[in-house]
Amino acid sequence: MVMDIIGRLGGGLALPPDSGGGFRKPTQMPFKSHLGITDGDAAYDTMAEVLAIIGALAAGSNWTKIWEKTVPAQQQIRWGFGSPALPHNQGYMYFYSIDVTVDMQVGVLRLVQANNRETVIKTVLEVDDTRLHTATNTAAGIIPVDINQMIALPEKVEFPKVGEDSKLQIWYRCITAATAEDTVGFSIPITVYQ
Repeated sequence: MVMDIIGRLGGGLALPPDSGGGFRKPTQMPFKSHLGITDGDAAYDTMAEVLAIIGALAAGSNWTKIWEKTVPAQQQIRWGFGSPALPHNQGYMYFYSIDVTVDMQVGVLRLVQANNRETVIKTVLEVDDTRLHTATNTAAGIIPVDINQMIALPEKVEFPKVGEDSKLQIWYRCITAATAEDTVGFSIPITVYQ
């Protein structure tokens, strides 16, 4: 009876008396990961598909969805991982769209989370893509390797987790188009709960 009263006062956090007391453990444990092109849904999971979308964008274009992932069953995901309190233990990201050895696309990248029907859309981050890669215009040289020059993306705990059948999306707005993009790539940190 006393444990029953304590349980009610504590908002139901205490376990029933026959369970040994204490608090309930989280049902989902997080792990860190990164998303790339091949993690996308069927229409967005190859470089050719993403290049076709980005290549069609003219300078000054409107926001266009260039990539999407539907959250699988029994998982919840948030953009980013780690904490700003531990800078070497948080996620860092890169993104590039280039015409190798010719020129680079310049634009703004937007990370979005949306429900399945896209009636609720939350913008998590917008960033100028020139901050997401190096100035070396080669497929190997454009990927940054020094975290002191990369954009950090800690777990975005201020946003709800994206649940089963909802979507993680990348939208893009072109400022200056490359001559003819032939390489695109990204690696964006996430936290997966399952």
